[in-house]
Amino acid sequence: MKHFILYLLLFTGFAAKAQPAPGNKEQKIEALYVAYMTRELNLTEEDAQKFWPVHAQFDNEIRDLRSETSELDRQQAVLNIKKKYQDRFTKILGASRTNDFYIKDGEFRKKLIERLKNMRQQNQNNGKPRQQLRRNNMQ
Repeated sequence: MKHFILYLLLFTGFAAKAQPAPGNKEQKIEALYVAYMTRELNLTEEDAQKFWPVHAQFDNEIRDLRSETSELDRQQAVLNIKKKYQDRFTKILGASRTNDFYIKDGEFRKKLIERLKNMRQQNQNNGKPRQQLRRNNMQ
């Protein structure tokens, strides 16, 4: 268990320090997600070996949803997928940790969106003073 968590933390640390190339952003986010969920759900090595393959199937089904559908239809489809995987996750994690999984999954996504918004805002704010300085120097 300790070796597994240490491996995840080291992997996450290396991913965080690496310069984010265009394709690495998804890998970095995924590594952060794995570390976050492993920690929050207190996954043992045995749990993780069973959980992550099922989670990959779950995640693929969520990602395969068509974006052309209405938001209400998309939300219903996500709910149907969650219900479909409820028993599979419960066999691995138990009812309480399965419920925690759905909660923590939503929390991670909200935190990620908030962090990306903040980073985008900082980048925009960092650009404004420079633009204003350039304009002032030109006048």
